[in-house]
Amino acid sequence: MRIVYVLTSLGMGGAERLVLALASRMAERGHTVALLVLRPPVAEQWPTALPVVHLEMRKTPLSVLTGLTHGRRFLREFRPDLVHSHSFHANIVARLLKPFVPAAAVLSTVHNVYEGGRLRMWAYRLTDAFSRRTTAVSQAAADRFVRLKAVPQHKCVVLTNGIDTAEFVPAAGRRASMRVEMGAGTEFIWITAGRIVPAKDFPNLLRAFALVRAACPEAQLWIAGEWAGAKVRRAGGFVGGFVVGSGSLDGVRILGLRRDLPALLDAADGFVLASAWEGMPLALGEAMAMEKPVVATDVGGVRELVGDAGAMVPPKDSDALAGAMLNIMQSLPEDRQTLGGMARARIQSSFSMDTRADQWEALYRAILASDG
Repeated sequence: MRIVYVLTSLGMGGAERLVLALASRMAERGHTVALLVLRPPVAEQWPTALPVVHLEMRKTPLSVLTGLTHGRRFLREFRPDLVHSHSFHANIVARLLKPFVPAAAVLSTVHNVYEGGRLRMWAYRLTDAFSRRTTAVSQAAADRFVRLKAVPQHKCVVLTNGIDTAEFVPAAGRRASMRVEMGAGTEFIWITAGRIVPAKDFPNLLRAFALVRAACPEAQLWIAGEWAGAKVRRAGGFVGGFVVGSGSLDGVRILGLRRDLPALLDAADGFVLASAWEGMPLALGEAMAMEKPVVATDVGGVRELVGDAGAMVPPKDSDALAGAMLNIMQSLPEDRQTLGGMARARIQSSFSMDTRADQWEALYRAILASDG
C-alpha cells in the first residue's frame, strides 16, 4: 500500500508520537509511507526517518490556500492508496484534498472526546462524504461524536491507542541512576506528563498536590510537559497561563519538555493525571507499561485504558484526587508493586502497539477492498 499520514504538526505531543510509531511500523512492513504535515517545522519535534512534506500553513487564509495547493500537488505525485489523517485540522484538510486524488481512500481519526465546538462538528458533518471511515481512540470519543452527529454510526470504528512495551519497560538500574541525577532521595515522587493546556487541568492537579504535601511534606511532583510562551512565577502561583493558589508550587518541579520520559517514569513512584477531558492519554498508558501505580480522573477513554489496574476519581475534584494519591502513598510497597504489575500486564494484553499495528493494517485492507 501507498499510505500518507496527515498531521497538524510533528510537535512533541502524544498523538504525534502515536502516529509516527504507526507510520514507522507500516514502513517496516513494506508499505510506502510519507507524512504530510500542515504546520511549518517547530524547534522541538519528534524525529523521523520517513519522508515529510510541510504545507507551511499558518493562521492566514493565504497560507491555507497555498498549503492546500501544495498538498494537492504532492498527493497527485505520490498517488496514495490511503490517506490517514489525525485530529480536527488534519482531518478537514485531508477531506478537502480528497477530490484531487479520487482513487485514494481517506480515513479520519479522532483523538479526543472534545475537538472543538459546534462549528467544528458542523465541518465534520459537511465533509463526511469525503472520508471512507472515521476512527476514534476510545469508545467514549466515538459515542460523543456519533451523538453530536459529527460522525455517522455506521462509519465509526474504535481503535484504541497502542503502547510500545519494548521501549516502555522498567529498569532498576536506570531508576537508581535517574533518581541520583534528579537529586531524589527517599521522597515519594509523583510524575505527570503532557502539554500544559486547559484539557490537562493543571490547577486541579496543583490544588490536589498541595493537600498531599500538607499530609506528606516530603512528597514531590514532577511535571514533564511543553507549553508555548508560558512563564512560571512561584511567588504568584502562575504556571503556563493558569493562576493557581499561593504555595501550590511547593514541592513541584516543572521539568519542561523532556525526551527521556521512560527514565523519568522509572525514577518516579506513581503517575497522576488530572485532566478535565481526554481521548485516551498516551502518557498514562506509557506509565502503566512502566509498572507505575496510577491515579487518574475518570474522563474520556481513561476508564477503558485503566480498567482495574489503577485508581480513578471524578474530574475537577481536587479533594478526591488528593485522597487517591495519599491512598497509593500510604499503601504497602508490595501492594504498589502488585498494582504496577497489573498495569503493565493490562497494557501488554490489550494495548500493545504491535497488536494495534496489525489491526490498523487489517482495517486499511478492508477499506481498500470495500466500495465505500
